[in-house]
Amino acid sequence: MGEQVTPDVIMQLGLGFWGSKTLLSAVELGLFTELAAGSPRDAETLRRRLGLHERSARDFLDALVALRMLDRGDDGRYRNTPAADLFLDRGKETYVGGMLEMANARLYPFWGALTEALQTGEPQNEAKRGGDLFGELYADPERLKGFLKAMTGLSLGPARAMAAKFPWRDHRTVVDIGCAEGGLPVQIASTHPHLAGGGFDLPAIRPHFEAHVAEHGLSDRLAFHPGDFFADPLPRADVLVMGHILHDWDLEKKRMLIAKAFDALPAGGALVIYESIIDDARRENAFGLLMSLNMLIETRGGFDYTAADCMGWMRAAGFRETRAEHLVGPDAMVVGVK
Repeated sequence: MGEQVTPDVIMQLGLGFWGSKTLLSAVELGLFTELAAGSPRDAETLRRRLGLHERSARDFLDALVALRMLDRGDDGRYRNTPAADLFLDRGKETYVGGMLEMANARLYPFWGALTEALQTGEPQNEAKRGGDLFGELYADPERLKGFLKAMTGLSLGPARAMAAKFPWRDHRTVVDIGCAEGGLPVQIASTHPHLAGGGFDLPAIRPHFEAHVAEHGLSDRLAFHPGDFFADPLPRADVLVMGHILHDWDLEKKRMLIAKAFDALPAGGALVIYESIIDDARRENAFGLLMSLNMLIETRGGFDYTAADCMGWMRAAGFRETRAEHLVGPDAMVVGVK
């Protein structure tokens, strides 16, 4: 007898937003931070602390147990799973919830218009009402702060993997292009005391970068370089890094940024590009492919790409040696050596 075909996978995928929104609401409510702050809590205590309605609390908490985000003991009290405790507690450096907070506040409603984006090729975010994603972010200090922290959370895992896998012993300086608050250079400089450098971003980012760097005691080695990577030359360093940058832009701008990096590097210097690189067969890295659809939602020309695509652009810019290496999860780095 052949294997029975069922609609289970189809239904789980089609209704996957149920579980996603349950997690996003839990992050928004601060549930995981609440549980990380003390001993396990019973449902009634959590209901009161989070302001939940009596009708919703038990199903909400037990759904998170079934989704493997919470544990519930025999005494009926709830606690974080190890992963939730490490990555969803706002008090920990390892917090990745900033990205989820942004997903909840912005991306969740915008993705409701994916069909329109697929049919029109037009972004479905603030641009639909005449706004601009980055313009609105930079105009709102609190929103900008949240976005920068989201970028730090998104980059934490890849940054640690890059700090371990890239041959930093062969270089002395590194600058992160589009550095946000400096999460990546902080991780690399913390791991490799011989390195100096910093980050390059728009001037409004300076206080956020300098505060984050100072918090980690690295102000003597990491400096902020203000500028616009489309209008200004890139800083010179042995290694330039572009993380979650290229996918924001169309092919022409991607090629331009790679060429500008080539010009700024010394002979033997390296450009490291990392993000959710799509597998060359375009069959396996679902996250990378979905991220590219997110760029459809968010930008006018951005898209994600394969390692083969990126290495081709690097070779066209003049890089003599290219390679790709997995970092962590869906993220990989593509390295070009001048």
